[in-house]
Amino acid sequence: MTPAAPNAPDTPNALDALNLRKVYKRGAEEIVAVDDVSLHVKRGEFVSFIGPSGSGKTTLINILGCLDNATSGSLELGGRTVFSADKCLSESDLTRIRRQVFGYIFQKFYLVPTLTVYENVILPFAFFKKPEAEADPMGILKFLGLDKRTNHRPSELSGGEMQRVAIARSLINKPEILLADEPTGNLDTKRSEEIGQILKSLNEKEGLTVLLVTHNPSLARIAGRTISLIDGRIAG
Repeated sequence: MTPAAPNAPDTPNALDALNLRKVYKRGAEEIVAVDDVSLHVKRGEFVSFIGPSGSGKTTLINILGCLDNATSGSLELGGRTVFSADKCLSESDLTRIRRQVFGYIFQKFYLVPTLTVYENVILPFAFFKKPEAEADPMGILKFLGLDKRTNHRPSELSGGEMQRVAIARSLINKPEILLADEPTGNLDTKRSEEIGQILKSLNEKEGLTVLLVTHNPSLARIAGRTISLIDGRIAG
């Protein structure tokens, strides 16, 4: 795996968000999930988002990862405007960004039960393959300690192993930003610590920009910077 270059003085941030707001309507009621959030993330930075249930963590990370639309505000990725008051990329452009810029890890593993570990990891190649993506997926599998499990199916793996397969799959297209939404929510303490150390290693050794959503304070502390959310706003 080739380390990503950190921010140089003349290069844009990995991510710039200004005045993000997300409002859901329930009949006549308006629910503000994200309320005037602005943040900047440098290339190669590890940022965690923490807060109680309903604080807007997942909604915010989904907007930053182009999985959901903001009601208002602006977002730039690598200096390129994704949406603003007077501009929004097309759905085809957003799909391209999701494939090229991001790797996604969720609380649920979303592995295909009929496929082997190796087949699950290379599955994104069936839809899109970046020219600079890993030529040998075995490098990622070895990095994650899965090189002896390549022919196993998900039912033959532990929860921690399944999440490592999901991480391997998220890395296969060499993302610029890794989004992890409660990646240890289904794991015990020991396995949670293992996944946390993997994310930390990817950030420190590979230079990958990591955005982590968690309700676990000890996991949040492995990041270089922690952002607390309360009622859709950044606390403090």
